[in-house]
Amino acid sequence: MSLGKGIQSNAVSHVRRCSRTACRQPAVFTLTYVYADSTAVLGPLAAYVEPHCYDLCAVHADRLTAPRGWEVVRLPVETSGGGPGSDDLEALADAVREAARPPSPADEVVGEGTETLRRGHLRVVRSDPGRGDHDPRDRG
Repeated sequence: MSLGKGIQSNAVSHVRRCSRTACRQPAVFTLTYVYADSTAVLGPLAAYVEPHCYDLCAVHADRLTAPRGWEVVRLPVETSGGGPGSDDLEALADAVREAARPPSPADEVVGEGTETLRRGHLRVVRSDPGRGDHDPRDRG
């Protein structure tokens, strides 16, 4: 890229580079960590740059190791071009988190309703028709 008379710059590039220090190879994989599950997920290059993901070249992705006790999940990379339109790596990381979550009892009674779904610290609670039909302040 030319900035003026005889000045050249490589600072802005349309090709994403490997995140490893001093590596100038183009990135072809994205690495993300699921700390709660002690899992490292290595998959195709993500559609967008994410702050907690690392783009790796083929050499560094092949050499990837995880700390003792951690699992490495390697997703296959399509070489036919025109890959999936959504970020499958993030979806897999969410699935790994969901699978590692301890099972909760189905239809757990919560306050005046019944828990039907749990996502992290959030819960979906359905009103229980047998309960909550009356006002607790009504004594008669």
